[in-house]
Order: sequence, then structure tokens, then C-alpha cells
Amino acid sequence: MMQTMRASAKWIMGILAVAFVGWMVFDVGMDVGGRGTGVQLTDAVARVNGAKIDLQTYYAALRDAQERQRQTYGSAPLTLEDQRALEDAVLENLIQSMLLQQEFRRRNIRVSETEIIQAANTAPPPEIMQAPDFQTDGQFDLQKYQRFLATTSDPQFLIALEARYRDEIPRIKLFEQLTADIYVSDAELWQRYRDQHDSVEIRVLEIRPQSVVPDSLVTVTDAEVQQYYREHRSEFERPGVAYVSYVSISRVPNAADSAAAHERARAVRAEIDSGVPFEEVALRESADSTSRMDGGDLGVQHNDRFVPEFTEAARALRPGQVSDPVQTPYGYHIIQLERRTTDSLHARHILIPVELTGDHLDMVDARADTLDLYGAEQTEPGALEDVAEMLGLEIAQAPPVTEGNRVFAEGQVVPDAGMWAFDALSGETSPVIESDRAFFLFRLDSLRAEGIPAFESIQAAVRRAAIDAKKWEGARHLADSIAQNLRAGQPLMDAALSNLLNARSVGPMTRANPDPSLRSAPKVIGAAFGLGVGEASGPIESESAIYLVEPASKLLADSSAFVEQLEEQRNRYIQAAQQQRIQRFMVSLRSAADIVDRRREIDRIQRELADMETTNPFSPLGF
Repeated sequence: MMQTMRASAKWIMGILAVAFVGWMVFDVGMDVGGRGTGVQLTDAVARVNGAKIDLQTYYAALRDAQERQRQTYGSAPLTLEDQRALEDAVLENLIQSMLLQQEFRRRNIRVSETEIIQAANTAPPPEIMQAPDFQTDGQFDLQKYQRFLATTSDPQFLIALEARYRDEIPRIKLFEQLTADIYVSDAELWQRYRDQHDSVEIRVLEIRPQSVVPDSLVTVTDAEVQQYYREHRSEFERPGVAYVSYVSISRVPNAADSAAAHERARAVRAEIDSGVPFEEVALRESADSTSRMDGGDLGVQHNDRFVPEFTEAARALRPGQVSDPVQTPYGYHIIQLERRTTDSLHARHILIPVELTGDHLDMVDARADTLDLYGAEQTEPGALEDVAEMLGLEIAQAPPVTEGNRVFAEGQVVPDAGMWAFDALSGETSPVIESDRAFFLFRLDSLRAEGIPAFESIQAAVRRAAIDAKKWEGARHLADSIAQNLRAGQPLMDAALSNLLNARSVGPMTRANPDPSLRSAPKVIGAAFGLGVGEASGPIESESAIYLVEPASKLLADSSAFVEQLEEQRNRYIQAAQQQRIQRFMVSLRSAADIVDRRREIDRIQRELADMETTNPFSPLGF
């Protein structure tokens, strides 16, 4: 038994390596730093309260994150936005880790050898508990694991395990310090129980200013419009907006490409007919990265999970039978039916996509190369017009794009163009950007900075806002009049009818799960449970309407049922409160920290030095 366990040390170490990769140090290649860049791997990519995160640590963590993403999703980030998001997440993890280390030192939180040994013997990592060699009758066997620890001679495993606990134990101690005083009283739990179990049915009258006060009854003078702008300037603050033009070269396959894909699918079908196992061909040929590694196995799926063409073809097969090529919007499929029921299928497939090929591919690539050579990353006026004329392309304008959003063109969202636009200069052209259906070249025509526009440029919008404000005044006057009648004893439904308004019944509902139409009006929910049956509220304002509420019936929570589940509820809420406090602590720790992110500065230095090498390849920087 122990020999078997010792032989397992390699794969156990593999589990630990994945789990503990945060502390590992990788050797980073020259592509990310080193000779010729002017930036050293020991340089700080960021500083956290004065402490350095060096480039080597950052690149090691980034490379590991990319590898884990490839293992999980089958590919690394495909766009600049995705890559930037991954880089931001990696750096943020390093910052959080450093902040915690600094907090451990501030609080004098340490880890003793005795604590590590005790944790290793009594609290193995979850990945280890799931390992088959430590299972007995399908359950984790602590004694097997302890025997393995006592006899293993693999120092790397023990080093990795120790590093795990040196990282985790201080966190546990810190979090225990932060949450030791958390307790939820019976009174608070009773209120939360009531929030979930008290129910009410209400009659509600909703007054929407835009509906009840027509524009024809509202007048505003020019002076009032200017006054509104002066008093509400912050309402008109706008994000930055980029205006871009573009040309595109289609990458949509044509009839010849479809015929080539069909011919390839027929060849794949013939290979299976010759005796090559379906799974082997799928592993080599299928473009479906999700199912390919399982030999094309799609698992058991409901019929409606597939496109109709696929479902119809698969259901026409007998178990074990392989279809001829079946065309769907995704390409051509070779389908092997495993089994079927009335409403589900278990099938394998090989996907042959319809892609550019042959002369069409060569032509599109040549045009894209020309677009890149003569049009990309140019600052000269007219560069976009010149390359458009050269290739016979039409220049189009994309819809304005706000900062942080993506460019929409040719009926699709174009990756990377939005980020480029807010870093570019007016008149500059982008790199050639590739999407699934086209190659794009953009030009930044103009950039409107974020901020509050001048009154003259948004006068119509200010006038509209001033009119809407007067509509609210009219709606409030109407609501006050109705509320006065309700206080005099008029039923809410009658008040609605006499003012040609619609009132409706809502519920039953609880505080924790209110009617969807009222979730944006929490004060209405509070009034519904705070008023007595038949008692009408005064006007209650939300962002879009004014409400008057009258409870019609109520059902209160059962106190005996509450007592039966009290301790289970208390434990649940204590765990949630602990998590919330830890999250708030980490947010406050981060917001109070002095963080310096040098990534853009380092990128700029690298670009400048690369440009110098290109301009003068014999300079000393070129080595």
C-alpha cells in the first residue's frame, strides 16, 4: 500500500502545483523583459504602500493565469479587452496578497511549525481529499493520508504543502480576528424571518409624470431653461465619446469555401467508413473544442439544445449509425447517434467549419496585407481615403462609442477598436483589427472629452429636462390632491376612477420577494407592510413615478415555525455576515492603500525603445 502511495507522489505534486501556483517563481523569457527592452525583470511593475511587485513575479503569475485559462476554456484571451481584463485581475490578486502580508506583519500574525504540522495532519487541502488514493468506500480516509505523510520521501511535495499552510493559516487567523464578535440576535433573526414570511396584498395607484401631464400643458421660458442648467449642471455630465470611420474587407466564406468544407466532411465520413474509430477522427478533425477532447461526445442533451437541422438528422439515425455531412449555421457535422429518447439525444459529432480556403483565402489575405501595409497606424491626413481607393472600399462611419464600450460596425461588435480609439490621436488610423466576419481599419475622426458640455451645445436636452421637472411638479400636485381625498375616507380605487387613472391589485408578496413592478420602489414595499389593512398612504416618490398604497390583506409569519429553525438560520446568517465583513475589510484595505501601477509607463518605455531600434538598427540598444 505505501509503495503505491509513494508512486502517487508525482500526480499528487501535480495537484499541489496547480493549487499553490501563486507562490511559485517561473523563469520568464526574453519576450517579456530583458535584453533590448531597457526594462529589467527586477523592476517594479507596481508598488503597494512602497513595497515592490517586480516584473518577474507579475509575468510569472500572468503566464500561469493564461495557462489555466487555456486548460479551462481551451484558449488564451483572444482580444485586447480580454487580455487587459486578465492582466488587471492578475495584478489585483498580487496587490491583494501583498496587502494581506503587510496586514499580517502589522498585527504580528505568525505561523509556527507546530501549527503547520497539525494542519497538515488534520486539515488536508480539498484537492487531496478528493484524490482516489486517499479514499475508502468512496469517502476520504484520513488515516491513509496520515500514513502517506509519515512515509513520503518526496521533498517537493512537503515543500508545496508547507507553502500552502504558510499562506492559508495567517489568512484564517486574520479572518478569525475580524469576525470573532459577530453574532445575530433572536430579534434580528425574527425580523429577517418575517421579511421572508410576512405577506401582504395591496391596491396601488401609480402616477407617472410623463403620462399624466402632457407636454401641451407645460411651458418653460428661455430664462427658466438657463436657470435649470445652472442649478443642475451635474445632471448633464457625459462620458467621453469617440467618432470613428472605417473600411472593412469581408471574411465571410463564399460558395467555393462551402463546397470545400463539404468535400472535407465527405472525406472524414469516408475515413470513418474505412474503419477508423469515430473518436480518433473527432480528436484530430473536429473544430468543436469543447467536445473534441471527448471524442466528439456531446453527452445527453434535450432536443431543443441543438439547432433544428442537427436534431432532425440525429433523430433519423439508428444507435451506432453515422450520418452523411449535415449542414447547420456552424458548418458541416458528421453525427454518430449513441441513443435517443422521446425528448433527448446522446450523440457524438465532428464539426467541419466553413472557412476561407484556396484562391478566396489567398485573395482576402492579400487585400488584408495591403490594408495593413498602406493604411494601418498612419498619422498622415487622407491615409484612410488612399487605402480605400487603392482597394476599392467604401468608407463608413460607426455609431459613436462611449468610453469603456466597444465599437459596433457591420452588424457586429468589433473587438479592441473601442480601447484603441481612446488612446489614439485625431486623424490616426488603427492597426488592422480582425473579427469573425471581416478585417477592419478604423480612423479616429474626433474625440469628445468627458465632462459637462457647454449650455449652447445641449440646449435642447436642458429644455427637455426643465419640462420634465415641471411635469413632476404637476404630478405631485395631483398626488397631494388624491391623498387628501383618501384621508377623508374615499377608497383608493374610487379615487383612481374619479381622476381617470388606473389602480391595480398587487400580491400577495413578501418583503424579501416583492412584486417585480415595485422592486425599484422600496419605500412602497415599506408602506405596504407598515400600514394597516384599509389604511391609505400619502404620496411615495420613486425615480419614475409617485405611488399611493392601500393594503387589502395581510398574513403574518408563524412564530412556532420560526423557533424550530432558529439555530440553523442563525448559523447561516453568521456565515454570511462573516463573509460580508471580510469583503468590506478587503475593500477598505485596498482603498486606503497607496497603489502605483507602472504597467503603462513600462509599456511606453518598451514601445519607445522598440521604435528607436527600428529607426536605427545599429544603435547600441539593438545589441
